[in-house]
Amino acid sequence: MVGELRYREFRVPLGPGLHAYPDELIRQRVGHDGHPEYQIRWLILRRGEDGEGSSSQVDCKAEHILLWMSNDEIYANCHKMLGEDGQVIGPSQETAGEAGALDKSVLGEMETDVKSLIQRALRQLEECVGTTPPAPLLHTVHVLSAYASIEPLTGVFKDPRVLDLLMHMLSSPDYQIRWSAGRMIQALASHDAGTRTQILLSLSQQEAIEKHLDFDSRCALLALFAQATLSEHPMSFEGIQLPQVPGRLLFSLVKRYLHVTSLLDQLNDSAAELGAQNSSAPEESSGERGRLELEFSMAVGTLISELVQAMRWDWASSRQRPSARSSCSIFQPQLAEAGPGLPPTQARPSLRRSRRFRPRPEFASGNTYALYVRDTLQPGMRVRMLDDFEEISAGDEGEFRQSNSGVPPVQVLWESTGRTYWVHWHMLEILGFEEDTEDVVEADEYQGAVVSGAQGIALPSWRWKPMTELYAVPYVLPEDEDTEESEHLTQAEWWELLFFIKKLDGPDHQEVLQILQENLDGEILDDEILAELAVPMELAQDLLLALPQRLDDSALRDLRNCRVYRKYGPQALAGQLAYPSLPEAQAQPQESAAKEPLIQCPNTPLHRLVEGCGPAGKIILDLEQALSSEGTQENEVKPLLLLLQRQPQPFLTLMRSLDTPVANKALHLAALRILMRLVDFPEALLLPWHEAMDACMACLQSPDTDREVLQELIFFLYHLASVSRDYAVVLNQLGARDAISRALEKHLGELELAQELRDMVFKCEKHAHLYRKLTTNILGGCIQMVLGQIEDHRRTHQPINIPFFDVFLRYLCQGSSVEVKEDKCWEKVEVSSNPHRASKLTDRNPKTYWESNGSTGSHYITLHMHQGVLIRQLTLLVAGEDSSYMPARVVVFGGDSTSSLNTELNSVNVMPSASRVILLENLNRFWPVIQIRIKRCQQGGIDTRIRGLEVLGPKPTFWPVFREQLCRHTRLFYMVRAQAWSQDIAEDRRSLLHLSSRLNGALRQEQNFADHFLPDNEAAQALGKTCWEALVSPLVQNITSPDEDGISPLGWLLDQYLECREAAHNPQSRAAAFSSRVRRLTHLLVHVEPCEAPPAVGTTPRPKGRNRSHDWSSLATRGLPSSIMRNLTRCWQSAVEEQVNSFLTSHWRDDDFVPRYCEHFNNLQKSSSELFGPRAAFLLALQNGCAGALLKLPFLKAAHVSEQFARHIDQRIQGSRIGGARGMEMLAQLQRCLETVLIFSGLEIATTFEHYYQHYMADRLLSLGSSWLEGAVLEQIGPCFPNRLPQQMLRSLSTSEELQRQFHVYQLQRLDQELLKLEDTEKKIQVGHEANGKEHEREKEEEGEETGTAADVMEEEEEEENEDLYYEGAMPEVSVLVLSPRCWPTASICHMLNPRTCLPYYLRGTLNRYSNFYNKSQSYPALEQGPHQLLQWTWLGRAELQFGDQTLHVSTVQMWLLLYLNDLKVVSVEGLLALSGLSPDMLNQAIGPLTSSRGPLDFHEQKDVPGGVLKIRDDREEPRPRRGNVWLLPPQTYLKAEDEEGRNLEKRRNLLNCLIVRILKAHGDEGLHIDQLVCLVLEAWQKGPCPPRGLVSSLGKGSACSSTDVLSCILHLLGKGTVRRHGDRPQMLSYAVPVTVMEPHTESLNPSSSGPNPPLTFHTLQIRSRGVPYASCTSTQSFSTFR
Repeated sequence: MVGELRYREFRVPLGPGLHAYPDELIRQRVGHDGHPEYQIRWLILRRGEDGEGSSSQVDCKAEHILLWMSNDEIYANCHKMLGEDGQVIGPSQETAGEAGALDKSVLGEMETDVKSLIQRALRQLEECVGTTPPAPLLHTVHVLSAYASIEPLTGVFKDPRVLDLLMHMLSSPDYQIRWSAGRMIQALASHDAGTRTQILLSLSQQEAIEKHLDFDSRCALLALFAQATLSEHPMSFEGIQLPQVPGRLLFSLVKRYLHVTSLLDQLNDSAAELGAQNSSAPEESSGERGRLELEFSMAVGTLISELVQAMRWDWASSRQRPSARSSCSIFQPQLAEAGPGLPPTQARPSLRRSRRFRPRPEFASGNTYALYVRDTLQPGMRVRMLDDFEEISAGDEGEFRQSNSGVPPVQVLWESTGRTYWVHWHMLEILGFEEDTEDVVEADEYQGAVVSGAQGIALPSWRWKPMTELYAVPYVLPEDEDTEESEHLTQAEWWELLFFIKKLDGPDHQEVLQILQENLDGEILDDEILAELAVPMELAQDLLLALPQRLDDSALRDLRNCRVYRKYGPQALAGQLAYPSLPEAQAQPQESAAKEPLIQCPNTPLHRLVEGCGPAGKIILDLEQALSSEGTQENEVKPLLLLLQRQPQPFLTLMRSLDTPVANKALHLAALRILMRLVDFPEALLLPWHEAMDACMACLQSPDTDREVLQELIFFLYHLASVSRDYAVVLNQLGARDAISRALEKHLGELELAQELRDMVFKCEKHAHLYRKLTTNILGGCIQMVLGQIEDHRRTHQPINIPFFDVFLRYLCQGSSVEVKEDKCWEKVEVSSNPHRASKLTDRNPKTYWESNGSTGSHYITLHMHQGVLIRQLTLLVAGEDSSYMPARVVVFGGDSTSSLNTELNSVNVMPSASRVILLENLNRFWPVIQIRIKRCQQGGIDTRIRGLEVLGPKPTFWPVFREQLCRHTRLFYMVRAQAWSQDIAEDRRSLLHLSSRLNGALRQEQNFADHFLPDNEAAQALGKTCWEALVSPLVQNITSPDEDGISPLGWLLDQYLECREAAHNPQSRAAAFSSRVRRLTHLLVHVEPCEAPPAVGTTPRPKGRNRSHDWSSLATRGLPSSIMRNLTRCWQSAVEEQVNSFLTSHWRDDDFVPRYCEHFNNLQKSSSELFGPRAAFLLALQNGCAGALLKLPFLKAAHVSEQFARHIDQRIQGSRIGGARGMEMLAQLQRCLETVLIFSGLEIATTFEHYYQHYMADRLLSLGSSWLEGAVLEQIGPCFPNRLPQQMLRSLSTSEELQRQFHVYQLQRLDQELLKLEDTEKKIQVGHEANGKEHEREKEEEGEETGTAADVMEEEEEEENEDLYYEGAMPEVSVLVLSPRCWPTASICHMLNPRTCLPYYLRGTLNRYSNFYNKSQSYPALEQGPHQLLQWTWLGRAELQFGDQTLHVSTVQMWLLLYLNDLKVVSVEGLLALSGLSPDMLNQAIGPLTSSRGPLDFHEQKDVPGGVLKIRDDREEPRPRRGNVWLLPPQTYLKAEDEEGRNLEKRRNLLNCLIVRILKAHGDEGLHIDQLVCLVLEAWQKGPCPPRGLVSSLGKGSACSSTDVLSCILHLLGKGTVRRHGDRPQMLSYAVPVTVMEPHTESLNPSSSGPNPPLTFHTLQIRSRGVPYASCTSTQSFSTFR
């Protein structure tokens, strides 16, 4: 089983196109919890971009991850490694079987042969010292190598004499002997990693091995190590400039690394042995393991310390002190405070920014950002210019118009110029539409606010949760520290301090131990007791005061960089360096040197140099004096060299003086003389020459270096490389060969030993490659070891006690917080001529160019770089098609300013076929100004053309490599764990209650790890994001996916929470504990805000147990924070839907259904806030869940529910008129109901709700009148009315009121006209009497008799209209309401009134005049409402009558009845029915309140009068007279959805479905546009012949149809699959499958049919209203009523 690729179906995504597969079980051990753990090798496989087929797989066997896994994790992720009994199959025992196959006697004989061969080889090796090795020796070694390849004989070769033999062979000057030793080592190391490590470790740990090994032997051993470790940790550092590490230091690193790996294997083996046997002495085993852990930690600390020095990280950190990371959640994105690569003071936020769109610094390259802008930008969006481009300046804003394929491709209307101008994509920042932008404060104001806030109040810690964002701050809080433990050092801090104590030599070590014993009551301290000490803080501070005086310079530098010193050390020394670097030394003010002169010597350059080195600078002067004296005394020089070994800073300062300006010739020569003489001393070779070798290279490469200095430098380098070839390798790595060649070319070959030095450097090319590979392997191995320790920390929850662990991580993460992108390397670009075209150099368009204008050789481009940016690559883009304009020779200069460009950095000859010319690469010094000079053009051209300029910087760091490895390991670890936890939840849902504590522990551990070890927010955020995506996202995906029963585990948990919510109010109950766990889990899962949401992925039921799929590839896209929110909201929506559906099923018939539903909805809202906080996504999910439950209701049930809501609203509106406390309570109930009703918006139930609300609203308005509350209710629930009929009803009332005001003016005008006529008539009569006299009186009377008939006829016509004008008494106030049948329910206006027969004359005239007024108003343009409309009077309305001292509030029918009794004291009911034409129900409904105890009438039944008689009640019989207002309006009749009207609505829906299907069938597969379909259905509904008019008329009152009804039916058929959309054109609909339940039988729908109706059902569905005009009603009549 071991080594076979049989588990590739278990793939875990590690990144884009990257997956991990379990491959091999390596070893077994006992975990920290006593359960077995297994180390599994996971192979990393890549997939091509062409899909996921097996043909595109690329198997990278060299890349793997070793992961310790528990039984549960193996069961859940790679259960094929389990046997038939369900137990893990252990590591293969093939080795034991093979060993057992050899006979013991044969094995013993072979062992004897090996021992004799070893003895013979040692003897032959001693005999051939100094001579050519004889053939028998080589044959003996060859036979030994053959025996070494037999694995059962490995134990024999562990004999110490074998190591002696290998040591002698490796130390032999003969190449063949060393080669034979290498073959034997390879044979011994070919069995397994443990044997290989042991062989290499045994050789490297030999005492004084470095004295026996020369350069070639050491390189041979290093080559073996590099070859052995090449496949173990394949890690690429391509593009990263690794430092030059000499072979001596590399060999020391190899020894440390081998020692660490050996101790790590011993720790794993000890755990395996502890589990394999029941130890009789558990204390002994635990003490042994504690000793190994301490030794391992000390060894790793030593390795990290030497690696930091070898990589020169400590030198870099001396210039920039580490800053503490702010304590904030690593699982939430942080806001960027400044631009990348710039200090905060340089980041100037603009006045406006976008809320939605990403800025350019978030992209890795300009091309990627340009593609993003091109794909996102839409016409009309606002943009901002980022770069200066011809006439447009950076910061200008404008509106995007269009784009095309031209150059530049983007047209923008700019506000600064007032016209359009074309620019490039990458130059724009998207602001979006106006609603997408927001105003921000200036940077200065923001900083001032921060400073003032910091000075004024103490900001709260990150534990505090603001009330406005209750769940937006970290939910994973760190554990509270124990006060007793806080007074002592942690074990990690103590072991870090113990590391330095163990570094001390004999006397110093004893003194420090004495300090410990004095403070610990004189206890005898051995290694075991030292490891477990609890050291108080005061004692730690005393030790930190005593240690600096006893440590050498290297250890002191480590001490001041470690955490325990920064935390407990003296503050005065915490930031002070042992020796400042050269720039710092030169920058120190001269006054300090004048106050305390170190040495009273002549003012020579060397004296001035060492003045900045402090007291240690005197060592250089003493060394110069000792070396310059005649007859150099070794006794004087060696002590000084020993001091320099402990404090090498003065020596490094001396070497780095070579990298000072060329004017310091005397200093250069003095330094070279000292260095030249130092090489002759063996002790000097232990100095860190390699750390300052770049200064020598800078002096060698400088074109201005004096020839004498250059010659002395070559002498020195040749002498150094001859004494130690390691430095020849270092020179090769630094590129000394090319530099020497240029120097020889410049000085015409007149430099002595320059040719020899170049040849010596060239011969070390192979060794330089070996050193680079070895450095890579060691660094990669250390990174893998660190990642392994992080994994153990995650698994065991034990603290990491390794010294300098945070230091190593800080250097690996260096560069994560500051990364300068390509277009942020320079501040500005200047050119020699045509500055208006300088932007062409940086527009990334190869078709544009900058063209110079001047004389030959005068063209240049000047780059002003950002502070601190080291150029990684400077490239010039040219084109061969430019011919004579193409550059031919380019020279690059650097300087501190434009006036000091004296240093030539490079010169390049450009080939005519070139397109990209690399000018500079990997500079190790910052140049503020870089100038590119075009000295010559092709074909003797004068002017030049440059197509572009690319600058890459800064130099790559280790952060991208470490981030990739850290994220890979973290993702694999947590995805495996997430799958194991998901398996537990799938088997037992109750284990979901423990998920909160599990997640909280894991996330808290990652938070604490980031706070302790990660240096900046970017590194911490990368870890937090990976952890969240790998652990939380898969878990949420699994617990929200439905199982075979269609229920997800989280959905089940939420259902349980909602059911036991009432019982959870008791804090002592089990329900309260259960609810608390559920809330903690949900709060934790919604900790991160959602990001960009990928397309939704539907969930399918998954099988339980081990048969379910382990394919994690889907999580590569779904495992995002946005998918967490989507899955959680979907699960919450399902839980709410289930709860509401259950409630509707159980209580939809209850009388108090609506109040109970509102209360249930309110409880769900509270539960949503309790579980997920105030998040809009979950409130929306709550509403969608309620809507989903309503969608499942059949049509009649949905109609009943909607009627109940309409009735409840009607009752609450009427109850609110009461006023007082009761009225306020009614308003509160109304508000709760309206919030619930809002869910109807967009559902088909809204149509039926509008129908019933319209009826209740009509009765309410006609009986009680309108109020402000009606408009307020409609404003809140307006979206619930698809046809907006209630709103139209209110508008019609407003129109009626306006007409009433105009009618009032009209009446006054008519009255004025009549009065004027009367006055005119009186005047004419008076004048006629005076003029005619008596003779004409008889003639006039005769004429009057003739015309009287005509006048009487005219007066009779106008009598009714004018009779109320002369009404004697108080004229009643009459108001008329004009109601349109388009918006008012037809049932309310079906009873017509004949004013001529039913109303008194004084009311008939008012109605006639209103009719005339309304007819005349139809011709006015201002009131023209379409075709001419007629009035028809109805019995609707209300009136106030005076009856004695009472004011009776009655309806119009009751008013007519009471007024009719004014003339007739007794009236029969039958006569009233005949006179009014009313239905008996309506008349009896009006008589009921009048004959009640409060009414004015009495009802008497008489035998001779059918139906009884009515008469006015005698007030004299009353005990006391009645007074005040009496309300006698008929009670409102409530509708029932089950009655004929509700069934008619259902029939109408079914008929519409039939029409839609028939029309789509007729149009075939081509289908119809949805708007055209709606119009055809409405036309068919109005005109026939399908359905027949008789069938439509049989529906009676429900025959009205609108476009909203048609759309709801269309979407219902889409949901059922009867109608389908076209894929390419979703607006086109066509018929899909036959309908079996939608075609009704015409006969059964006919009311006259005796048979029952077919079982037709119409389920509600969610609808979206389209812009289709409603079908206009053909009727032109309108109806009116009066008050």
